[in-house]
Amino acid sequence: MKRGHRTGKPKGGFPRFYGRHAVTAALANENRIVRKIWGTREALTALELPPVLPIVYSDVADLGRMVPSDAPHQGIVAEVEPLDDVWLGDVLDEGRDDRRPILVLDQVTDPHNVGAILRSAAAFDALAIVTQDRHSPAETGVLARAASGALEIVPWVRVVNLARALDEIAEANYWRIGLDGEAELTLDKAVGESRVALVLGAEGEGLRHNSMAHCDILAKLPISPRMESLNVSNAAAIALYAATVG
Repeated sequence: MKRGHRTGKPKGGFPRFYGRHAVTAALANENRIVRKIWGTREALTALELPPVLPIVYSDVADLGRMVPSDAPHQGIVAEVEPLDDVWLGDVLDEGRDDRRPILVLDQVTDPHNVGAILRSAAAFDALAIVTQDRHSPAETGVLARAASGALEIVPWVRVVNLARALDEIAEANYWRIGLDGEAELTLDKAVGESRVALVLGAEGEGLRHNSMAHCDILAKLPISPRMESLNVSNAAAIALYAATVG
């Protein structure tokens, strides 16, 4: 898959990933540049590290000062470069002969949620996730930790205009299903024979009206009336399961 190259130091500095899963997945990803790694001798000895990678042996206290408070770094921290851009057209071209679903996130900004959604997307073999660049989180240690390695596996397409992206997805013969708690149909009834793009909105606000207008159908998850809604990452996992078995 072709990628658009990013140049220069990111605003706010290079991301620092921490934890065994996030760091080992970054090291295994040929598209990821790992700039430097810190860790305890025990943690680093367990890894196969490139000979040219700068290594700093550190104690647990030093590592704790490099990550968010109480973050579970597991004795290892890595400074990485953000992944290069992935183009929607290339993703759609790659998926033209299979039925893998696409996840479209409408202004889901919490890195824990996006990380968890990436993890579910990897588990259910989604083709990609698509977000609006201005209203989605950056690659951070928090997100990478929540993704548990999936950030390196699932293509993440960041677009300028989400409505235009939804139109492009429709042109590639995807059935666009917007998840909305007020919809009449349940998701199992909305999934048809076509490949699906599942469109989810932010918690609380849900899908924006313009995003709904660019869906083919709206559907809801059949949850108990005792609970108003689900966390968006939980909803994404259930929706992916329904699309996979539907």
